[in-house]
Amino acid sequence: MKKIYLIIALLLLTALTTRAQNDPEKLLTQVKDAFNQVKDYEVDVNIIIDVEFLKVPETNAKIYFKQPDKVKVDAEGFALMPREGLNFSPNSLLKEKYTALYEKDEKVDGFNCAVVKIIPLGSGTSVILSTVWIDRKNSVIRKVETTTKTNGTFNIDLKYDLGKTKYPLPVSIVFAFEVNKLNLPKGFSGDASKKKKDNGKDTAPGKVYVKYSNYKINKGISDKVFEEKK
Repeated sequence: MKKIYLIIALLLLTALTTRAQNDPEKLLTQVKDAFNQVKDYEVDVNIIIDVEFLKVPETNAKIYFKQPDKVKVDAEGFALMPREGLNFSPNSLLKEKYTALYEKDEKVDGFNCAVVKIIPLGSGTSVILSTVWIDRKNSVIRKVETTTKTNGTFNIDLKYDLGKTKYPLPVSIVFAFEVNKLNLPKGFSGDASKKKKDNGKDTAPGKVYVKYSNYKINKGISDKVFEEKK
């Protein structure tokens, strides 16, 4: 009889532990806590754009970020991509009210990740649903898939070099999306006059490859940096 009670107790403990490990709010909080170590940063970025019907030159830029949500992008020319792709952060993804659901575990680039679906609440956001792949060991987001009301679905794949730094900032991302030729989404810009061969369809797949280098983290950035020039 004692063995039966012990087995039941172990099963209950396992169930409670598994539930705690798969608590979506806990997983997301761990990601936010890790990112909040970063008070500010500036970084150089190299941007390569691959869109079927446009020819856009390779772009270099500098990004400035300061908590909670100050962002400035200094670019040589223009980048054809939504701004959330350049300055993606967990805080921007989770700034509105939402409900979250754990779906399953899945490997991404060899890392064990919890797949969590984030459903925004209310009508004040353009996002319908976001799915994130959270690296359990390092508390970083390795992949994002977001469906919006007007701009379709986009995907972000993020790479890190956590062996060299304790800060959860990417060294590269690949941003994949669909471009409507007749109505480019807000936040897009580029040289549409340099066209590639058209496939005859209304939309075309696009990818943006972003590499980050020369991070300067928590050095203190003045609010004046983010003021718009008149």
